[in-house]
Amino acid sequence: MKPTFLFLLCCGAIAAMAGSQGQNSSPSQLKTAIFAGGCFWCIQPAFDKANGVIKTVVGYSGGTEPNPTYDLVSSEKTGYRESIEITYDPAKISYDQLLDIYWRQIDPTQADGQFTDIGPSYRAAIFYGNDEEKKIAQASKEKLARSGKFKRPIVTEILPAMKFYPAEPYHQKYYQQNPEHFEAFEEGSGRTSFKKKTWQQ
Repeated sequence: MKPTFLFLLCCGAIAAMAGSQGQNSSPSQLKTAIFAGGCFWCIQPAFDKANGVIKTVVGYSGGTEPNPTYDLVSSEKTGYRESIEITYDPAKISYDQLLDIYWRQIDPTQADGQFTDIGPSYRAAIFYGNDEEKKIAQASKEKLARSGKFKRPIVTEILPAMKFYPAEPYHQKYYQQNPEHFEAFEEGSGRTSFKKKTWQQ
């Protein structure tokens, strides 16, 4: 078989695969989930790695003042929490599976923030978009509580979703933009050691 023909054959196969993937992940079939888990830099990597997650954006949710900025949210007077919006394909990953990933990124027994990040904007929360998500989130929380993984109560809130605002560009994919600072921050906050101790990850 000639090399040129092989090249065209491979390209045709790749194009067909791409078309097939596009059909499986059409915009009308995709869903979104919003979670707050302390510093939004630290919860983005795990979701980016998950099969079935199409896109993640870090930002702010839980407040009412329009167009919040990082400085405004950091004032701890707005009700906003650092959050992540996850766009996913439910044919490849379920909402319950997203929750499993979420629980492994946070300390669900901490009520005043997450690790060394203390304040209302760092409090963990699951923002449900409908009754089905609320039911799944409550069942997932109860399952975690029964697991015996934690000695203290699970205090992560389950709240109705509010408008999500993307954070400034320099916050997006921070672990890729500034990997050394990100790793130092995550280690220094105690999050890394907590995850290793609790989940061996």
